[in-house]
Amino acid sequence: MTKLMHAGARTPGPVDSASVPELSRSEVFALLERLRRPYHAGYLAMYSSLYGGIVRDPALMLVPVDDHVVHRGDGVFETAKCVAGCIYQLGAHLERLAASASAIGLAIPVSMEDLARLTVATVRSGGRPECYLRLLVTRGPGGFGPSPYECPESQLYIVAYAAAPYGRELFERGVSAISSRVPVKPGFFANIKSCNYLPNVLMKKEALDRGAQYAVSVDERGFVAEGATENVAFVSAEGQLLFPRFERILHGLTVSRVAALAPAAGLGEVAFVDLRLEEAFGMAEMMMLGTSFDALPVVSLDGRRIGDGRPGPVFRRVRELLLRDITENRQVSVSVFD
Repeated sequence: MTKLMHAGARTPGPVDSASVPELSRSEVFALLERLRRPYHAGYLAMYSSLYGGIVRDPALMLVPVDDHVVHRGDGVFETAKCVAGCIYQLGAHLERLAASASAIGLAIPVSMEDLARLTVATVRSGGRPECYLRLLVTRGPGGFGPSPYECPESQLYIVAYAAAPYGRELFERGVSAISSRVPVKPGFFANIKSCNYLPNVLMKKEALDRGAQYAVSVDERGFVAEGATENVAFVSAEGQLLFPRFERILHGLTVSRVAALAPAAGLGEVAFVDLRLEEAFGMAEMMMLGTSFDALPVVSLDGRRIGDGRPGPVFRRVRELLLRDITENRQVSVSVFD
């Protein structure tokens, strides 16, 4: 008989089923109570279409194990943030969520109007004017096979959660980045914000394992692409604000906002270009752009200094521009507590 176990592996001994307890419902809930972790204190509220409502107990913020998002990554998501009681770029986030869902034939189980209403209600239930949001649309529970048709209904989960703020030193001293060895996603998948984020996870792991804070992917042509969960921007020696083209990367909302605001703010020429890694080393400035931190200055790439090795003036102006847009521009924000 063919042996499927690798060399040196031990054959498991017999298991006495009588020694494995079967837990009652009350015992499971008691166990969940004991298994709470300190970080659960930051889980503020969750809307679940399975429940048909919002829960605030972290022990109840659960997703069925047979939901395709768990064992296949079959779902899409968005991360947004609420600042001073207003959700920044909520409309743009919901539009991108709908586009990602449509690309994989996944139906959002509520209307766009109800999606916005449920998002606001979840944040309001959490009670904090400063928080993050994670919206997930999943294929739903139904089985462990690959077919999406075994799932009768898609599901919606919305979580409001608190997160530790980024330290001032990151903005004042800058961060380090590496060029990642993890292959970039094909264009079709790169432009879908799916829950299958294994390449992104491996990029972040690679960065931390190599002593850096961020990783930047490079495609097979040698062009700089994107970070694990961030977009990248550069400032040329001539003062141009340069972004990698969206062909092989996710259409970032923060980078798009910067590109739209920059010309009127006097930040000079803006261009989406193909930029080779070796060209990146010669840039005057480099920065990461993303929802959670807005903008962070990158002062070294692969151990090589970017510019003069300090956060540059364009980064500071971009950050100021974003902070002003977030706190003052009510046309792109939705108030939660009014």
